[in-house]
Amino acid sequence: MKFETALLHGDKKEKRTIQSKATPIYQTSAFTFKSLEELEGFYSGNGNYLYTRSGNPNTDELGEVVARLEGAAAGVAAASGLGAIMVGILAVAKNGDHIIATDDVYGGSFHLIVEELTQFGIDVTIVPFSDMTQVEAAIKENTKLLYTESITNPLLRVEDLKAVVSLAKKYNLKTLIDNTFASPFHCQPIELGVDMVVHSATKYIGGHSDVTAGVIVGSTELIELAAAKVVNLGVNLSPFEAWLTVRGAKTLALRMKEQSYHAKKVAEALLIHEGVERVYYPFEQNGAYGYGAMVTIELKQQADVSTFFRSLGWIKIVPTLAGVESSVSHPITTSHRAVPEETCEALGINEHLIRISIGIEHYEDIISQLSMAIEKAMNK
Repeated sequence: MKFETALLHGDKKEKRTIQSKATPIYQTSAFTFKSLEELEGFYSGNGNYLYTRSGNPNTDELGEVVARLEGAAAGVAAASGLGAIMVGILAVAKNGDHIIATDDVYGGSFHLIVEELTQFGIDVTIVPFSDMTQVEAAIKENTKLLYTESITNPLLRVEDLKAVVSLAKKYNLKTLIDNTFASPFHCQPIELGVDMVVHSATKYIGGHSDVTAGVIVGSTELIELAAAKVVNLGVNLSPFEAWLTVRGAKTLALRMKEQSYHAKKVAEALLIHEGVERVYYPFEQNGAYGYGAMVTIELKQQADVSTFFRSLGWIKIVPTLAGVESSVSHPITTSHRAVPEETCEALGINEHLIRISIGIEHYEDIISQLSMAIEKAMNK
């Protein structure tokens, strides 16, 4: 199937006797049994559902949808993107093991890896994946995993996934890639040999800023391990959130085509704006619709950042991204607030850095509104 068709149709095993077009919402905490023998059948593998924390038709459907789009054997939903990252790491690393992560990840992921997972006894090394010699030099005897993002947040560096996979295979390591910014529409890391792919489905998979969800996909063996962590650590997704996310995913191709096309137009326009010091956008990818719907800019030093944010008009200021409405965020005070100052400084994440999530409005209107805000910031 082509991508757009696979969004809507798959090899679904029909579990329902009433043939509704849309999957019903199984908003139940538990499932019933006719006898103790039938209950025991669940534990012996002859039953599908017991208790929603351990499985639900809606959360299963979400895992299956994203796995299908990514070309993976299996998938499992979690309560958030960070929850999905956590269970992915814990599926392969435990107390006494070591993982390596790139330095330019999302700030929440940085905090999870550096501050929280180390309390599980997992050793962590942060290095720039832009230099694979540094990654290789960081590998230890107890290293289990390489973690990075297909397009990094917020600097939009496109990861060399082939190089990451090659290095991992050389040392028999697993790979976990956050594919949130690219979405499966632009990038399918499993095809390149990546072991596990994670999404904050809150973003482009859901697409409408009305859910918080995560999904991790990969081999059946690895996802079984991750799914056990979802159940035992209690980071399962609710049925209604899963249902909303699946509904949103059906328009992923339509949204990404439009939003990515607009993003490239916006990036090109801001590239020549006199108030902009630098534009971060993966121009070199040359996709038919651009390469992702995120644009990051650094304003000129003389620009007043507060004035810029006060002058955005209908463009919303939010700490997240990827809805159908354009929005902006300030990484240094939101997503990367908990990242050490010296790390942000080294990466170039400063007060003048602005992350822009491009929506489905006409790109000329987006450019006009952003340009007006930049001009006001320059004039103060």
